[in-house]
Amino acid sequence: MSLEARNGRPSRGARVFSARGLYAIVDVTSLAARRVDPVAFAEAVLGAKPVALQVRAKSSSRAELVALLRALAPACRVANVPLVCNDDLDAALLGGADMLHLGQDDAPVAAVRARAPHLLFGLSTHDLDQLDRALAFEPAYVAFGPLFPTRSKTDASPVVGLDGLARAKERVGTRAPRTPLVGIGGIDLERAPSVAPLADAGAVISDLLLDGLDGVTRRASLLHEALGGRAHNPEDSQQERA
Repeated sequence: MSLEARNGRPSRGARVFSARGLYAIVDVTSLAARRVDPVAFAEAVLGAKPVALQVRAKSSSRAELVALLRALAPACRVANVPLVCNDDLDAALLGGADMLHLGQDDAPVAAVRARAPHLLFGLSTHDLDQLDRALAFEPAYVAFGPLFPTRSKTDASPVVGLDGLARAKERVGTRAPRTPLVGIGGIDLERAPSVAPLADAGAVISDLLLDGLDGVTRRASLLHEALGGRAHNPEDSQQERA
């Protein structure tokens, strides 16, 4: 995200992703199961300069989520990566998130806009009808999937595949060409190159990036590049933080 977008709150429909590549999801529940500190994990992912960093904390209290967002906000600002809060509007506002991500069963868009008219938001969609309705709200981005089978959600919608993503790309290009399209669901390093031509970014959950903290930045960088992102030297991030 550009600094102008971060500070000036771009108008609805403005393009918020300045590049292509990895949309990283920090799933606090899955990290806790592996006894991994979410802040340390997120900071390692930021070394790859993803297009966005989303915090998902379904099992955490609001106070815990707010504290986590506040802890991550400075690092996201330094990395110039938008910080996205999943689902919880109050936490997003209190924690200083740049955007709110809403699923099909989350808070209605009208309610979000009534309380926080300047807060950017993205919407998850799982078929073309949902995509059409989402685009009518002029979100900051739309997510579409699941593209492949995924184990991160037990109640996942039917797989749409790459053909479904291609149809979604065509629909977005016709109706809202400035709205970034994010592919979601089951994206890994092997599948990422097939997603890259069809979406502005691909969402990857923390489980697929994690195999010990030492290698997180490298794995995130590989996925970022495979999804069409610009290669980034992790040492550059260390120098920026110094």
